[in-house]
Amino acid sequence: MKKGNPLALIPILVFLLLFIAVGVIDSSRGGLFGDSLPAIVGFVIALVVAFLQNPKGEKLSFEQKLNNMAKGAGDENIMIMCLVFILAGAFSASVKAAGGADSAVNFGLSIMPGNIAIVGVFVVGCFISTSMGTSVGTIVTLAPIAISISEKTGIAMPLCIGAAVCGAMFGDNLSMVSDTTIAATRTQNCDMKDKFRENFKVALPAAIITAILLFVRTSGNDYAITEPLEYNIIRIIPYLVVLIGALAGFNVFLLLISGTVLSIAIGIYFGDFTLIESFGIMGEGIMGMYDITVISIIVAGLVSLVRQNGGIDWILYNIRKLIHGRKGAQIGIAALSSLVDCSTANNTVAIVIAGPIAKEISDEYNISPRRTASILDIFTSVFQGIIPYGAQLLYASAATAGAAVSVSSVEIVPYCYYPIILGICAIIFIIFEKNK
Repeated sequence: MKKGNPLALIPILVFLLLFIAVGVIDSSRGGLFGDSLPAIVGFVIALVVAFLQNPKGEKLSFEQKLNNMAKGAGDENIMIMCLVFILAGAFSASVKAAGGADSAVNFGLSIMPGNIAIVGVFVVGCFISTSMGTSVGTIVTLAPIAISISEKTGIAMPLCIGAAVCGAMFGDNLSMVSDTTIAATRTQNCDMKDKFRENFKVALPAAIITAILLFVRTSGNDYAITEPLEYNIIRIIPYLVVLIGALAGFNVFLLLISGTVLSIAIGIYFGDFTLIESFGIMGEGIMGMYDITVISIIVAGLVSLVRQNGGIDWILYNIRKLIHGRKGAQIGIAALSSLVDCSTANNTVAIVIAGPIAKEISDEYNISPRRTASILDIFTSVFQGIIPYGAQLLYASAATAGAAVSVSSVEIVPYCYYPIILGICAIIFIIFEKNK
């Protein structure tokens, strides 16, 4: 067993320290955590540091290091992941422009009884986030409705906003077009439908418990939505096609292309945009995935250099000393992914960083790829949904700025029932699962 070289991890530590330090300084001056240091800049700096290092006892030329970095960045799974990112961006933007998101929200709220309005926000959020593949987008869509319910019923604003966050985080690690799902499945080389089924075993009980808690906390309210809830089932069809098709095992590339074409056809039919305008819409969606696509390539190259210099071997050597058996390995993967997410405040980036290490651990302890992908996605989503400096809670807090009662991201955390319960359910599932 190779002991590896702990100094090879310096590039990753440089990124984390830069990201956290700049974020803390920026936050103290009233900015958003980490906004002063774009993740891509931090990773490029870390990459430069990695190029300055060598394996223990060896001296490699710059060309050798460059070739190693390029092989890692150009890995088959990384390239496939980036392509899926691009297609997912085009689909999400097209279906939203065609009114799919608004119709889905209005349809869901229209069939939910008024006395369970907050539960309705959570349930609708679950569907929207699973369909759209974006937790932040779901929060932006549902926050105004949650705020309105709070103002008209007197239900605490943090609880109402928390319900929207809970629904958003449900689909964050389940959606077939979520960047976290794409990253988790590609780093572990497993099918999305298999990972979805693995996740669903944990997510469904957590969602049911969350719905019950929200019902108990808000029972007795007499809120009724007076605004017109216009929707069209046809506009929701692209979401259903992608979701059902993915579960049925159809190729994700073909599904995303089909869903995009269908969304554009629906948008043109209803006069939402023209064919020429649809190209711009798809372009905006693809550009929205630019950051995570480039970051994925840079991180893959960085991890390849860290592995060459012995950093991955050192992590695995020390993890093996702490891990005892298959269950311990799964908890180790959960802890690793959680720690990286808390450090980066971005669950997709956390998965891209932790994925290769998790893959080595899972191979060592015979953990199925779908289980490893599920653990990565679940635990990064758990902490992403409760850290007050993450994009989700920051956006949720910002949405209340113009409301009668504004709340901070810290005030919302205690009402993020779903992420907390999801983490508990996942740990229980790991501990009591029978070895396969």
